[in-house]
Amino acid sequence: QVQLVESGGGLVQAGGSLRLSCAASGRTFSKYAMGWFRQTPGKEREFVAAISWSGDNIYYVNFVKDRFTISRDNAKNTLYLQMNSLKPEDTAVYYCNAVQKSDPVRPDLDFASWGQGTQVTVSS
Repeated sequence: QVQLVESGGGLVQAGGSLRLSCAASGRTFSKYAMGWFRQTPGKEREFVAAISWSGDNIYYVNFVKDRFTISRDNAKNTLYLQMNSLKPEDTAVYYCNAVQKSDPVRPDLDFASWGQGTQVTVSS
């Protein structure tokens, strides 16, 4: 199974920026739509953004539109999330995974198990 390793999180002040990366092992990364999810303590993991295998189709949850940008580099088996204008409510552990073809807001856990995630903390 593919291994996913998220990185790039950290502590940032409100209004700041971070760029998250997700490195995927294996050769099948380029064939899958990928997405970012996030989770805070006591809450379910929630969808943030998704991108098709080609990058032609992109989806965002409403509360990150115009602030976050998802992208991918298939040659490097890497998924990115550029986060700008961060808010304290963006504080969470961020995860990546493949997303389901029929419903890109849902993870495709047949692709990979969840990685360890990367913590993003936004101070006010």
